[in-house]
Amino acid sequence: MRRVTLEAHVGGDGILHLPLGLDQANRNVRVTIEPARPVAHDDDYLEFLRTTAGAWQGDFERPDQGDYEVRDPME
Repeated sequence: MRRVTLEAHVGGDGILHLPLGLDQANRNVRVTIEPARPVAHDDDYLEFLRTTAGAWQGDFERPDQGDYEVRDPME
């Protein structure tokens, strides 16, 4: 059984239409409703960039990664 993920719009009347295709006709299906994340507007994104650009303080450094694990050779 394959899982189908759709994005759909709930109309002003509160009705959600889900076109699933004929392969799902005359079958029982389970539907889970998950609200979509709000889409950020361009102004919000630009403000995010303005407030975070150049915010890093300090140096970038990579901590010691340790030694490689020694394994027996594959035969």
